[in-house]
Amino acid sequence: MQHIPDDAWNAWTPELLFQRFRYQSSPWYVVGGWALDLWQGYQTRDHEDLEFCILSEDIDLFRSQLPELDFFEVHNGTFAYLAPEMRPRPETYQLWGADTTNACWRIDMMIEHGTPEIWTYKRDPSFRLPRSTVVRETPSGIPYLAPALVLLFKAKHIRPKDAADFQAALPKLHVQEKADLQCWLEAMYPEHEWITQL
Repeated sequence: MQHIPDDAWNAWTPELLFQRFRYQSSPWYVVGGWALDLWQGYQTRDHEDLEFCILSEDIDLFRSQLPELDFFEVHNGTFAYLAPEMRPRPETYQLWGADTTNACWRIDMMIEHGTPEIWTYKRDPSFRLPRSTVVRETPSGIPYLAPALVLLFKAKHIRPKDAADFQAALPKLHVQEKADLQCWLEAMYPEHEWITQL
């Protein structure tokens, strides 16, 4: 299998992914920076990758809809080719989709261990919410994770792009979203610098 450097991204857009999955009834949704931009209604910055999430039980289903890609397990910074007939290891939460013909990465597929009705936070499986409240849609139908939860994921590391995403989102978050995010941060990262800004 051809080696592709981990920074060789030429990611698809959410719109292109939606064209692949538009008739798919199983849950999927865009996460990360692109989710915030879908919520904003315009692109606020460049995105090197395209992250989206599916349920663990649906991995084979979604892989079959992306036949042009080869998949690699990503775990602790290492990559391992995942043959089409193989299932990822239980501890794997991330698969990168490689376009080996063009020697680049196209998608970052996250694995969620919830159910079609219940969304589960991967860093704390006891944190669960109704899926209907955490997945939203753009006017054209692209599903994405609610902004307060995207920011909760970003709060762990606060890279420069995460800080920029927080500042861009803050004016648009409504009162309940700010209160929810503040509550989650106080529970998980009690000294977090974003708490006072909320």
